[in-house]
Amino acid sequence: METPTKSKAPHKQVLPPLAAYRLVICLLCLIQSIAAYPQVKEAVKGDDFNVKGFHLDLRVQVMTPEALKDFARQMADFGLNTLVMEWEATYPFKDHLTIANQFSYSREEIDDFIAYCDQLGIQVVPLQQSLGHVEYILRNPRYSELKEDRKDISQLCPMKIAESEVLFQSLFEDLAQTHNSDYIHIGGDETYLLGHCDLCRARVEEVGKSQLFVDHMKMIANLVIENGKTPLMWADIILKYPEAAAELPKETVFVDWNYGWKANHFGDISKLQELGFAFWGAPSIRSHPDNWYMTNWRTHFNNQRDFIPFSRESGYEGMVMTSWSTSGLYGFTWDVGYDVANMVQIRNTYPMSGFRILIASYAAALSHPEEFAPREFVLDYASERFGLDGQESLRLWEFLNFQRELISDAKPVKSKNVEEVKQHYRQVSDPVLQLDPGRNVEEFLHFKLMAKLRMLYLDYKEVDEVYNSPAFTQALVPSLILQMEAVLDRSEVLGKEFADLNSGFLYDAEIAELNRQRELPMNVLYHRLAKLK
Repeated sequence: METPTKSKAPHKQVLPPLAAYRLVICLLCLIQSIAAYPQVKEAVKGDDFNVKGFHLDLRVQVMTPEALKDFARQMADFGLNTLVMEWEATYPFKDHLTIANQFSYSREEIDDFIAYCDQLGIQVVPLQQSLGHVEYILRNPRYSELKEDRKDISQLCPMKIAESEVLFQSLFEDLAQTHNSDYIHIGGDETYLLGHCDLCRARVEEVGKSQLFVDHMKMIANLVIENGKTPLMWADIILKYPEAAAELPKETVFVDWNYGWKANHFGDISKLQELGFAFWGAPSIRSHPDNWYMTNWRTHFNNQRDFIPFSRESGYEGMVMTSWSTSGLYGFTWDVGYDVANMVQIRNTYPMSGFRILIASYAAALSHPEEFAPREFVLDYASERFGLDGQESLRLWEFLNFQRELISDAKPVKSKNVEEVKQHYRQVSDPVLQLDPGRNVEEFLHFKLMAKLRMLYLDYKEVDEVYNSPAFTQALVPSLILQMEAVLDRSEVLGKEFADLNSGFLYDAEIAELNRQRELPMNVLYHRLAKLK
């Protein structure tokens, strides 16, 4: 083989004029396309969120250990890698066992669950509320000194930093020992009592609500960092009061919860990103005003369709689907001095057992960078999961997509009366009740039970509507009593269906309590009509 000799002068290859022209045009087009579509490029780069998670709310509707494991396995099958566990009073703190409630897990059950999740490739992130939503702590006299208000026990006093530090140092050390994930979620949302007590009011007048909030949350975040973890924080309050945000540790990751509203609902997200803070997103499959009798399926599907792409385009590094068992507001039975004898959640949603379709749609929305189409997803899901034909699948979609109307102050928000609400609802509920799925029958039975529970509720509210109208007289009482007796008889039957469907998913004692709470307003109305003495 002949070895080429080196030339003293570089060889210049001259392009023909037409080829050179084409090359220039191609380069110009490439530059123009890069300049014109920076968001598309960023979205493609961020298609895979580092964290694909799900939030489990165990404030009420506490799942059995077996149900927790089964749920984790399903999440792994869906391609998720993170579970954010809002243990609340179900976690057995060694040095603060007072916090644990009736349905708390043993430490062995906690360890076993986390080890199981490790095998699945799922990290378990504990969520420990550290300012607001701490009723489950402050209900205990042991922690009374930390209250912002004697009666409203939703919030700690953020001026008592030293006292709170002692408590949370212990709680975080405990959680860090049992959880091997990189994160601890420190809550921080909906702290509506900022500036409420005399100490806090004076501080707010001096430095503002942002500084009051940040001083406390900075202490909390630093405790997490000292335990080798990264603090996660709900973003709503710091977005509303951002003035002192720069003082928070830069390791802090903010979680923007958006359940269907416009971007920047709480404040300007980009301003915090400019300070160097990372963000995760958090849509929801159960949130206000969902309750036993209505789920805003359309809102939740559209929330996934809209918010997940927004989060990609905004550079969010993680996504955690929330699912709220209750609103977090409570009614209380007090003793002298507002000592809490008991507290009961104001709103209950249908348990997580009935929402696999929304979890599956979340996984689908995560895995498809292009726009997620809820209708097409539900039709495919109905066919593949339940073996329904095209028309039957369409019935399920129409049932889920139907906008359920709220009943407020004993009357419908829009319709002229409850009977009209019932007529509209029957148009989508009756066809679903007639469906006979070929597989995964138990999952489908949850849809049917939800439909029957809502119709039961509307029958009860129809009586309540008359009872609270000027037309109510003694002459109507006998017929209303008969209507309520029929409602309560059906409620008992549906309560048994609910118990059968959720046996093993929830504890038996909790199933009984949920049924009791669901029937409570019906029983109250019946007793007032029947004058049971």
